[in-house]
Amino acid sequence: MTPESKPLEVLFEEACAAKLRQSTGRMVICLEKLSAEQIWARGAEHENAPGNLVLHLCGNMRQWVISGLGGKPDVRERDKEFETTGGMNLTELLMLLAGTVEEALQVIFGLTAEQLSRLYTIQGRTVTGFEAVITVVEHFGQHSGQIVYAAKQMLGRDLDLTIPRRR
Repeated sequence: MTPESKPLEVLFEEACAAKLRQSTGRMVICLEKLSAEQIWARGAEHENAPGNLVLHLCGNMRQWVISGLGGKPDVRERDKEFETTGGMNLTELLMLLAGTVEEALQVIFGLTAEQLSRLYTIQGRTVTGFEAVITVVEHFGQHSGQIVYAAKQMLGRDLDLTIPRRR
């Protein structure tokens, strides 16, 4: 099936999934290069450790997509995402990230055009399904960039995360 023959909602869902997977891949590469201490290290009191950012992204994605659009209970405890100073090893953190992303993608790929244009109330905001998905993709990209930056700073080198060009 060519892009021209796909419904707009399918093209939208595929593009969002590609961006989420790309950001996830970059975060995994970075996290795998960091020590256990570096994953939970904060540069300063007001900064977040890479591990906290992963917890935050999972909480946000769960609240906006899995709960907000998918109808599962909202069990998010946002403050804990930032208060945590360890307790999860790399494998557990990566499993949480991968599982959350895949669960969110199942919801996203299950959304119909009607569901994408419907209004939802998430975090006290009224948004369409389109807006909710875009909000999560943008938020995910912002914080994945922070993880990349933190890893480069901690390791003192480039991590070669260049995106191959489409042909």
